[in-house]
Amino acid sequence: MVVILLIEPPLEDDAERNTDLTVLRLDSVRIGCRVRKFKYLKDYGHEFTIRAGRPNGTKTELTKIIEGWGDYFFYGFADEQEKELARWILGDLKVLRLYISRLIALKGKALDGIIKNNHDNSSSFIVFRYADIPGFVIASKDG
Repeated sequence: MVVILLIEPPLEDDAERNTDLTVLRLDSVRIGCRVRKFKYLKDYGHEFTIRAGRPNGTKTELTKIIEGWGDYFFYGFADEQEKELARWILGDLKVLRLYISRLIALKGKALDGIIKNNHDNSSSFIVFRYADIPGFVIASKDG
C-alpha cells in the first residue's frame, strides 16, 4: 500500500521555489532486526551476524536479503540490565547486497566467510565486519 498526501506548501516554497503543491508519499519500509545480549558487546561490537543456514532447509535471513527483501537492518546490543540498548546500528541493505554481490563475483563462487553456529546447532550465521562495508551504517549509537 502506498499512501500519498497532497498538501499546500509553505509560502516560502510557493514564492521562491516554484512550488504550488507538495506531494508527501509514504511507501512501506522493511527493517530486519536483531538484538544481542550485553555479554557479546565487548568481543563482537565491531561486527554483525546474519543467519545463513538452517539444517531443516528453512529460508534464512541471508537468502531473503540476497533475494532483495528488506530495506534496512537494525542490529543492537542490550545494556547490562537488558532494558535499553547499549549500542546499535541501522544498516542499508542495498549497500550490503552490493558488497555480497561483489564478493561472489570476485571469488566466482558462493559467499564464504566466518561462519558461527548457534550453541544448539539449530542455525549458522555469517559474520560481517562494519569496517569492510563502507556506507553500510547509516545511523548508529555507540555505548
